[in-house]
Amino acid sequence: MLLLGIETSCDDTATAVDRDGRFVLSNVSTNQDAFHAKYGGIVPEIASRRHVELLSAAVEDALERASVRLDELDGIAVTAGPGLVGSLAVGVASAKALAFAAGKPLYAVNHLHGHIFAGFLEAAAEPEYPLLALLVSGGHSQLVHLDGPTRMHVIGRTHDDAAGEAFDKTARLLGLPFPGGPQIDRLSATGDAHAFDFPRHRPERGSLDMSFSGLKTSVKYFLDTPAGAAARAADVAASFQAAVVDVLMDRVERAAARAPYAAVVLSGGVAANSALQAAFIKWGARSGVPTIVPPPRYCTDNAAMIAAAADRQGSTLRVDPKRLSADPNLPFSFSTGGL
Repeated sequence: MLLLGIETSCDDTATAVDRDGRFVLSNVSTNQDAFHAKYGGIVPEIASRRHVELLSAAVEDALERASVRLDELDGIAVTAGPGLVGSLAVGVASAKALAFAAGKPLYAVNHLHGHIFAGFLEAAAEPEYPLLALLVSGGHSQLVHLDGPTRMHVIGRTHDDAAGEAFDKTARLLGLPFPGGPQIDRLSATGDAHAFDFPRHRPERGSLDMSFSGLKTSVKYFLDTPAGAAARAADVAASFQAAVVDVLMDRVERAAARAPYAAVVLSGGVAANSALQAAFIKWGARSGVPTIVPPPRYCTDNAAMIAAAADRQGSTLRVDPKRLSADPNLPFSFSTGGL
């Protein structure tokens, strides 16, 4: 399968060409951080306008870099949701037009499923099932059990802020620019992760759910004290980051104790965090469970992962180009495309 992937769920205009859902022939992404930084977060109207300006050129660029013509593709995969409705609409409209004009199959992909299959890109071999996926991003933090590419369900989720959202909000408290996750990661490298004992959310008995809102609030209250005002920002950042990592890894350990997983996948934008990656890999080595971490370029939003998901979920995602519409609230639970 030779697929063109299109991803415009938020502020990254991304296109890619994959072969067999694993070999990435091209991966194009235009970041909009500079346009949103002065607002301290993503402005939906700006994001959608930039997608309109950039997407056609990004598609041409991906095809050219892969040395592939549109008529040589086996299909087109596009993020149908969840995400910002204006951003999604640009990608979906472009994919529909391309699929209809070229007579190619169109696959409607769930953005979150794409993140899970990002771990399979450029992998030496296809992982076996059942899999456990820790999906952590700016909008979502959840544990997913997979019995197969189209058989998956959420077994743990955040009750409030996602981990990435907590990173962004805490970075703002520390006066760091947007996006906050990479800023805290870099600052933490020079800080003491044991300097401050910020709270770790403890789940109810038998639950794999998590919470980060209380942690963010604890940092805020601490910074308002004389001790917080005098504290090194690097120590606060490192201590906060350690608390987030501890909560995430605690849930992975609890989930892995319940079922004999063949492998555990780390995915989503926060998967690029160096402390989380180190803890995840260390846990895998200690527990004997194979761990899969995507290369950094596939942790954040990208189109290669969308094509990878379409390749594995196949005909169940195929849709009529004339009927597909963007769904900003697309549920995680798997549903067929309707053809």
